[in-house]
Amino acid sequence: MAQYKANVRDLEFNLFEVFRVQDRLEAAAFGEDTADEATARDLLHELAAQCAGPIGESFVDADRNPPVFDPATHSVTVPESLKKSYQALWDGEWYRLGLPTDLGGYGIPPTVQWAAAELILGANPAAFMYMAGPNFASVVHANGTSQQQHWAQLMIDRAWGSTMVLTEPDAGSDVGAGVTKAYAQPDGTWHVEGVKRFITSGDQDMTENIMHLTLARPQGDGLNRPGTKGLSLFLVPKFHFDPETGEPGARNGAFVTNVEHKMGLKASATCELTFGAHGTPAVGWLLGEVHNGIAQMFEVIEHARMMVGTKAIGTLSTGYLHALEYAKQRVQGADLPRMTDKTAPRVTISHHPDVRRSLMLQKSYAEGLRAVYLYCASFQDEVRAGRLAGTDHDLAERVNDLLLPIVKGVGSERAYEQLAQSLQTLGGSGFLQDYPIEQYIRDSKIDSLYEGTTAIQSLDFFFRKIVKDQGGALMHVAGEIQTFLDDESGNGRLKNERALLRTALEDTQGILGTLFGFASASLQDPDEVYKVGQHSVRLLMSVGDLLVGWLLLRQADVAQQALDLGASVKDEPFYQGKIGVARFFAATVLPELTARRRIVEAADNHLMDLDEAAF
Repeated sequence: MAQYKANVRDLEFNLFEVFRVQDRLEAAAFGEDTADEATARDLLHELAAQCAGPIGESFVDADRNPPVFDPATHSVTVPESLKKSYQALWDGEWYRLGLPTDLGGYGIPPTVQWAAAELILGANPAAFMYMAGPNFASVVHANGTSQQQHWAQLMIDRAWGSTMVLTEPDAGSDVGAGVTKAYAQPDGTWHVEGVKRFITSGDQDMTENIMHLTLARPQGDGLNRPGTKGLSLFLVPKFHFDPETGEPGARNGAFVTNVEHKMGLKASATCELTFGAHGTPAVGWLLGEVHNGIAQMFEVIEHARMMVGTKAIGTLSTGYLHALEYAKQRVQGADLPRMTDKTAPRVTISHHPDVRRSLMLQKSYAEGLRAVYLYCASFQDEVRAGRLAGTDHDLAERVNDLLLPIVKGVGSERAYEQLAQSLQTLGGSGFLQDYPIEQYIRDSKIDSLYEGTTAIQSLDFFFRKIVKDQGGALMHVAGEIQTFLDDESGNGRLKNERALLRTALEDTQGILGTLFGFASASLQDPDEVYKVGQHSVRLLMSVGDLLVGWLLLRQADVAQQALDLGASVKDEPFYQGKIGVARFFAATVLPELTARRRIVEAADNHLMDLDEAAF
């Protein structure tokens, strides 16, 4: 059996008790073929069983025996154990969860899709990433010509892999600095030339072909433009293929020239790809219009950012559950009030105050951040329903855009931070490979790095998602929090916690207002924007904590109502835990926002004035 521990009960609680996804399912808001609540619940339970079984079984082995690169053939061989997990994932047709119905999808709304994705990502993230082909085919289908739309269907039907190819050795976060070039050919194809790196699933031997979605700069009169506006997206297959049947042919000139040796997530082959070298041209096809590459690629990037945050949160959840299980079994020391009594019985470490504090903090972020990504996905539900109904969904799109940096940035940072607490719970045993937490930590560190580091997420959050939007989406979310505060439905229970949330909302608004002031002052004194840069991560993390605190209290409200109505004996501890974790987070984390506000209000530029030599 695999190491993975799922929390399906909490997924169901969020989906069906807090966010009431079934209301949209019953209203057929996602089309006539939409799955019902019973189907969605069955899906999650079945997938969780598969993740605890064949899907997750290779998690440890593929880490210890990672993919092997053969430089002579420019190919990567994946360990047999991972091939079996991937095949179980594919044979179960779990890739259909994220597809639209016209491409063979199940009609599952985004909230349920991402809940399912958490299970796979928590059990075997590398396997999930290798299965990117169908989702990337959706992007090709949405942006391509009629022939390329046919190819998108081939990508799904023939189970091809796919990659997003952006990063270059000298163009990482600064994507517009990319120098990979594309040259138009008389037959309508393009020849791509350049070197890309950090390409997830850049090669493997599990699929018959791989479609590389590659950013490159078209060359020629009127085409060669600087920056991101000069980039186009090209379809560059690993193998040439019959355009009608998809049957693979000769090797195309997109060759793996290195595989990175990484700290973690070793089962995922992260490759350097060289285009147009070794005597073979890298033939590609322009996707859609020229110079529209960034907009097209951002469809992939936004999905990837949601995926990264969900991966981090799912990993934290299983890490916490391992720590909790260990704490309930590990006997060590006497209860603290009797610590000087040598005859006192020994107790499990779950009785010790600091272990309880640590476990509750892990629980706070594991369950609170799960609620955050599902809250974000609920707006994706609204967007999809609005598109189908032809109704206005602009606000839902903007709120989703606002929340993505929180899901990705806060999710990845807090997960890595709290997984260290999970390991700490196990003491010295946590440092051993006998338990999976050390691998969870290694595998999760990448989450705060790729698809934009946390600092980049925070700058995007402030300048693009708040300032450019004139605060519209943020005001909507703040309005929902305020409505919750004004709607006292607990008969005065959790009153102190609501007061702490109210203060946290005020403090967060104070941080934001101060940063707005710095940004405005930079119009006269450009150096003032440095103050925004110093504290944008603090803003992002504070909004994240505010959302976690609010959603935990919102969950506690639902839990209290369930207890008042007479919850089953089986469910009572679950609901009591929801109230307990909300109280803990409100009392021990939300007050920190007051200190963060004071730090931001006292900001200066001494840090930026300091000579580099002093560092």
